[in-house]
Amino acid sequence: MDRRRFLAGVAGVAGVAALAQLPADRAAAAPRPAGGDYPFTLGVASGDPTATGAVLWTRLAPKPFEPGGGMPSRRVGVRWEIARDERFRRVVRSGTAWALPELSHAVHVDVEGLESDREWFYRFRYRDDVSMVGRTRTAPRETATVAGLAFAFASCQRWDEGYFPSYAHLAREDLDLVLHLGDYVYEYGIPADGGYRRTPVPEQLRPAPRSLDQWRMRYALVKSDPQLQAAHLAFPWMVTWDDHEVQNDYANTQSQYEGDITALRVAAYQAWYEHQPVRVARPGAGGLRIYRRLRWGRLAQLDLVDGRQYRSVPPSGWGEAPAGPEQNDPSVTMLGAAQERWLYDGFARTSSRWNILGSNVMMGRLDHDGDAGDMLWHDAWDGFPAARRRLTDAWVRHGVPNPVVVTGDWHSTFVNDIHRDFDTPGSPVVATEFVGTSISSNGDGEVYGPYYGPMIKYNPHIRFFDGDRRGYVKCRVTPREMCAELRMVDTVGRRDAAESTLAAFAVENGRPGAHRI
Repeated sequence: MDRRRFLAGVAGVAGVAALAQLPADRAAAAPRPAGGDYPFTLGVASGDPTATGAVLWTRLAPKPFEPGGGMPSRRVGVRWEIARDERFRRVVRSGTAWALPELSHAVHVDVEGLESDREWFYRFRYRDDVSMVGRTRTAPRETATVAGLAFAFASCQRWDEGYFPSYAHLAREDLDLVLHLGDYVYEYGIPADGGYRRTPVPEQLRPAPRSLDQWRMRYALVKSDPQLQAAHLAFPWMVTWDDHEVQNDYANTQSQYEGDITALRVAAYQAWYEHQPVRVARPGAGGLRIYRRLRWGRLAQLDLVDGRQYRSVPPSGWGEAPAGPEQNDPSVTMLGAAQERWLYDGFARTSSRWNILGSNVMMGRLDHDGDAGDMLWHDAWDGFPAARRRLTDAWVRHGVPNPVVVTGDWHSTFVNDIHRDFDTPGSPVVATEFVGTSISSNGDGEVYGPYYGPMIKYNPHIRFFDGDRRGYVKCRVTPREMCAELRMVDTVGRRDAAESTLAAFAVENGRPGAHRI
């Protein structure tokens, strides 16, 4: 598939998604799902909150592990409601939206006109079936004085490498928002015994997904997990992708394993959109534009970036490789020119006390051998040092207050000082980075502790490292400080695993760099 056909395919997804936003004819006959089975097997979710609304999501899938999900190949109307109370005595918005077969009968309702800075409850109805009740909330107005923001961030939830007990604990937290920083699903095959879960897996779910139907069934498998569903029910999410939603370590439309993966990416991106509570997909520079910004009053600005779709092929080689002069070519990019302009324009205009960047890969340097940064991991920002310098220079140039990066991907926990230029000795610390571990990926194995642990001595800007635990990071932002708690479970081999706080750190207003508390 060439670039023109790819863009046409992406534009088609966006056009169909826009069509699904049109109000459905309430008189449209709603056919019963095959066998009359419950259609809301994949739960409900909300996301991308604003001061006046949020996106509500579900997908009709009475038979989620079959192509078509058990629904007829025609559009159907789905009723939705949003209320001030969970018993729906005070419904404030309601309507009917189309669930289209072209989008696997997924529903995205972009609700507007809500009161800012409060919680809301929502549900869906199809024929006589009513979904579970979800909770969402609206953001404060951009000019509002806000006392705090509580959020958690997570990533890397390979289904066959463990249960998701962290999500059960996360669902009981007192949060405003959840960020998912990528690797929501994985592209690998699944063993018949379910791997770490020791659960029989139907044959059609085992192959590595390549087609759109296979990607849809992979998402259905992951989203059928009750602990993940509980976390989606409890809070609005903001979601970005990393590599495993398509293929390990891919860059733009290129793979180190098979060259051009344009067709694979088209299918994978559509399935991602169909299963996430995100706004209508819009055609961007070669794909679906998913980078976006949330302002939480005057307290915080949160920029969620896309570090996969527009990046250059790593100029000095894939994976672990020596650094090379070609990395400093100004044309080499992690985010693409348009996204960089959008990001730096947001830096220039920010009036927020805290400026949080959601990144799918680590920004801090990880020198592997102590030889002045010679051996690095090129799938992360280390493979794109000129692009990293442009970003850190933009923070400094625009006087951005309190930049903090939150990151997924590494199946390990890091707390990093971010220097303006890691290649210049004595370069000042300009930001802080918290890298969260995985929800389940790598199971209970001690994989990255032994691997990365010996490297830490070469990297004095790394304030903390742990490579052997699973969990998420809970953050609390106030005008005075941003605190991060590393919330870890003792195993992913059981749903009922216990949780504890491994460590906690704070960044003080006006002082980049974290300290342990």
